[in-house]
Amino acid sequence: MAQNTQLLTLNNGHKMPMIGIGTWQASDAEIEVAIEAALEAGYRHIDTASRYGNEKAIGQVLKRWLDSGKVKREELFIVTKLPLNANAPSDVEPIIRKSLADLQLDYVDMFLIHTPFTLMASEDGGVKRDEQGLAIPDLRTNHAATWIEMEKLVANGLAKSIGVSNFDQEQVARLLKTAKIRPATNQIEHHVYLQQKELVDFCKAEGIAITAYAPLGSKGLAKFNAGFGIVRELPDLMDVPEIKEIAAAYGKTPAQVLLRWIVDTGVIAIPKSTNPERLKQNLDIFDFKLTDEEVAKLVKLDQNFRIFNFASHHGAERHPEFRFKNEFTN
Repeated sequence: MAQNTQLLTLNNGHKMPMIGIGTWQASDAEIEVAIEAALEAGYRHIDTASRYGNEKAIGQVLKRWLDSGKVKREELFIVTKLPLNANAPSDVEPIIRKSLADLQLDYVDMFLIHTPFTLMASEDGGVKRDEQGLAIPDLRTNHAATWIEMEKLVANGLAKSIGVSNFDQEQVARLLKTAKIRPATNQIEHHVYLQQKELVDFCKAEGIAITAYAPLGSKGLAKFNAGFGIVRELPDLMDVPEIKEIAAAYGKTPAQVLLRWIVDTGVIAIPKSTNPERLKQNLDIFDFKLTDEEVAKLVKLDQNFRIFNFASHHGAERHPEFRFKNEFTN
């Protein structure tokens, strides 16, 4: 695989690039430029989702690259997800087929259940809300039943691997009791301020790779939250003294140190950027390695601080599979 990153072998033998590009909150115009720049820089792992609303734009770039011969399909690792308002068993195949059509691909390399909880879908494809404006939980959620349909995607060649996202330890353990195909990854929020060590260790012990979203934090989420009337100050991980000190010692950026720490602990990272220079920097982390002392210093930064708490879906906390503390939970 011609790329500038290390590969992690999954529990089914497929290899997944340890650095990918996240694509949430990027317009069609932004994501076209970003994916073009990312592929030029050597990225081959692209993480997207039908809920992000930009899969058609990503598909246009992929088609250009594949048609021109600049990249082969087997060199790419494309991830997409079953959305939180379409988690029923009957949703699985229609959703992935819609994503495949938008991405202009015959299969994806990884298909995930995006969240363990489900919300009712509105007629316009969004989230249905009650008279108070609260998201309405869909209490029919059944992970085991949905997983059976996910497994069929592998058998039918629509997905090479399947996994979950935002599942906690109990939810993963419960799924493993009935799964014939074990989840290949659990994609979770993971950074120095939210390390989730017990969950990470559990998944690794079960042969389930961890993929870290928001590996650099997501200070920009504050603006997104504000659009829902949620005022919440978020940390800037790039400004943490210990991280800046290590970065200076290696002549690297704080972001590069944060990503190196994740990779050094055997975790996959999908930082999001639409800036071509930062995209290159995020991939340029394989020419140095943190010492045990430096890793230990970063481990001590854990504050159990969750940036993504799904507060924008106020009402979701009423779902029994919702396990995230936010201002609406005790």
